[in-house]
Amino acid sequence: MHEFDSKDLKRLFGIPASQVRSLIKAGHISPLKKAGRLSYSFQDLIVLRTLGSLRAAKIPTQKINRTLREIRESLPGELPLSGLSIVAVGDRIVVREGQSLRESDTGQYTLALEFIDHGGELLMIDKRTDVRSAAEEPAEDAASGTAQDEFERGLALEESDVEGAIALYRACLETDAKRMEARLNLGRLLHETGRLDEAEAVYRGSNSAEPLLSFNLAVLLEDLDRVGEAMAVYRHAIALDPGLADAYFNLARLCERAGNAREALRHLLAYRRLMS
Repeated sequence: MHEFDSKDLKRLFGIPASQVRSLIKAGHISPLKKAGRLSYSFQDLIVLRTLGSLRAAKIPTQKINRTLREIRESLPGELPLSGLSIVAVGDRIVVREGQSLRESDTGQYTLALEFIDHGGELLMIDKRTDVRSAAEEPAEDAASGTAQDEFERGLALEESDVEGAIALYRACLETDAKRMEARLNLGRLLHETGRLDEAEAVYRGSNSAEPLLSFNLAVLLEDLDRVGEAMAVYRHAIALDPGLADAYFNLARLCERAGNAREALRHLLAYRRLMS
């Protein structure tokens, strides 16, 4: 397994040595000392990547360290900090747990937002909270209008009725197979509910060259332990959108696992350039 030294950290994340030492002291990362030098694993890099994102969002260092400590203390012993999704929403630090988002300071859950990870950025869309019955819906003559209605109703149901949302997204795609947002949301919900084969069929059911669709398919293939296919699809996503930062990071992780340290570092450097 390839390990990274302090020079790599500086090139990849631009994090000062003092802050890295603070993370080591707090136990958030665990480098190994070899021949008088510290070597960092890819798990350490995932934590440092999170730190870099929070720093970029101008979250104070003291708050970052306190949050990482509190999160680690609340985790079961076998789950590493690198296994969490930690993001900044405004000036708050939010922990993603499945389909929910919890504020690290208050423990309260942040609802009524749809979060889409696209190119290393967290995109937020306000969800509708008023779900009207079919009897209340105005009649739609155009197929495009019906598809939009089905999509919006599916979006509104995601928090309260996942199966209802899935059914509406399916109906939307039957009406308009090119409705990409419905395909992405349907695939995501099927993935999150463990129906991986169905999710794969949804992602592969489009002929459109959509980088986020390819990225989501690659993540799914990882979960199916089809690593070689996942790597190929990550490369395809990058070819479609060279600015898709998370695809570089995930591909680097898989290259590192496959023992291809040079390619892993190249993709990490590409990720760093996009995030700087």
